[in-house]
Amino acid sequence: MKVIFLGSGAWGTAMAMHAAKNPLHMDVRLWSRSSEAALQMQTTKLNQKYLKDISLPDSLSVTSDWQVAFADVTANDLVVIATPVSGLKDTVHALLKLPQCPKNWVWLCKGLEPETSLMPHQVIERELKAHQALDLGIRLAVLSGPSFASEVARGMPCALTVASDSDELVTCVQSVFHYGNMRIYGSADIVGVELGGAIKNVLAIATGIGDGLGLGLNARAALLTRGLNEMMRLITAMGGQSETAMGLTGVGDLILTATGDLSRNRQVGLQLAAGKKLPEVLSALGHVAEGVRCAQAVNDLALANKIEMPITHMVCQVLFNHLDLPSAVKLLMGRDAKPESPTSH
Repeated sequence: MKVIFLGSGAWGTAMAMHAAKNPLHMDVRLWSRSSEAALQMQTTKLNQKYLKDISLPDSLSVTSDWQVAFADVTANDLVVIATPVSGLKDTVHALLKLPQCPKNWVWLCKGLEPETSLMPHQVIERELKAHQALDLGIRLAVLSGPSFASEVARGMPCALTVASDSDELVTCVQSVFHYGNMRIYGSADIVGVELGGAIKNVLAIATGIGDGLGLGLNARAALLTRGLNEMMRLITAMGGQSETAMGLTGVGDLILTATGDLSRNRQVGLQLAAGKKLPEVLSALGHVAEGVRCAQAVNDLALANKIEMPITHMVCQVLFNHLDLPSAVKLLMGRDAKPESPTSH
C-alpha cells in the first residue's frame, strides 16, 4: 500500500517518519509545498525547520512534485492530510483533479474553519459536494489524540484515536500506524474527536494564562475540569458522544496541551500573561497555534447552539477584544453559584 502525506510540518513529518518505519514496509511518501524544504529533506535527511535534530528514515520519500507524490496510486491507497484546517479546501480541490484518486482519506488537523465554524469533516464533505464527488466512494477519517510531534519522531510511546464511519478505513489506518510504541484506538465518533481536538487548544491558552499569572495549582485543576465540562456540552450538542470527551482526544489531549510546555497554545497563554501582545507572541512562536485560529469559531459555534462556554468566551475576549487578564479572571470567578453537573454552566 502507498501512503501519501500532504504537508511537511512537524506533525505531518513525524507521522510520516513513523509510518515509514512500519515493519510491513509500505511505500510512504511525504509531499511538501516548498521545493526548497523538500530538497533540504532529501539531501540532509532532516526537517531543519520543525524537527532539525531527528533524522528521517531512508524509507521515507520526500518530494514537492504533486505528480511524483501520486505516481502509480490506486483507489486502495491512503492519503494523510497533514495541512492546517485552513488548507483543507485547496487540498480537496487538488486531490479531486488527480486522474486516479485514492479513496481512503485521513486528516491530522485540529480546529474549526474560522469563517464558518465547520468541523474538518464538514469542510471536506462541503467541497466533495461542490465538486459532485460525494458518490465517488471516498472514505473519511480523523486521527487525533495527545501527541507532541518531537516525541513521536523520536519513537516515544503514544496513543491516538482514529474515528470514521467506515470500519474498513479504521482498520486501514491502524495497519499503517499501530505498531511499536504507537497504539491506535478505533471510534465511530468523528464529531466528538474533532471537537475535542479544537476545544482543547483554546483551553490550553487559558491554562497557560492562569499558570503564567501564578494563579496556582488549585486554579489549574478547576480550569481544566470546568473546561472539560464545556467540551462535553458542545460535543453532545453537536451529536457527538460524551464518552469521547473522557477519552484520548478529549481529556487526554487537554491534559497534554494545557500542561506540557512543548504546547504552542500553552505558550501563547504564558506569553500573554508575561505582558506580551498577541501579534508579538505569534510572530515569535514561528509555528501555527490552532487555538488562536479557532477560538472565535468555537465560541461562535457555542453561541449558535445556545451552549454556554464561559472559559472559551473569556479567551476570545482576551485575544480579540483586549480584555485585560485580571478582569478576565475576576469575571470568571464572579459568576453565579451553580450545581456541578455535565449540564451546568
